[in-house]
Amino acid sequence: MNLAYDYPVLGAFWTVMWIFLWVLWIVLLFRIIGDVFRDDTLSGAGKTGWLIFVVVLPFLGVFVYVLARGKGMGKRAERQARAQQQAFDDYIREAAGSGAGPGNEADQLAKLSEIRSKGDITDAEFQRAKEKILH
Repeated sequence: MNLAYDYPVLGAFWTVMWIFLWVLWIVLLFRIIGDVFRDDTLSGAGKTGWLIFVVVLPFLGVFVYVLARGKGMGKRAERQARAQQQAFDDYIREAAGSGAGPGNEADQLAKLSEIRSKGDITDAEFQRAKEKILH
């Protein structure tokens, strides 16, 4: 059994290339399906039509989709990424800044004492505000 003779290097190269192209095709197909669902301007019937076209006739459907709607795919992906980043940033700001923990009280007291040291509020007003923060 001489395996090197039965499976030459060129055969291995072609096998690797076909596997690569197959994986590339699957990634492209899922990217297009994701773009169909991501697009808010497309109606439900339009999404259904594109999905049926891409699933029933995958090669033709993918090529026609890329020709017809390929220009907006990058813009829709960028818009979704920005929205996700904005939602994440808002969550981080909310979790870090508006918690009712001791760090928040300390920040409020520090700001209050700074206002008092500038002379913007009296000692009595400072005491009332301090009691509100601590209770």
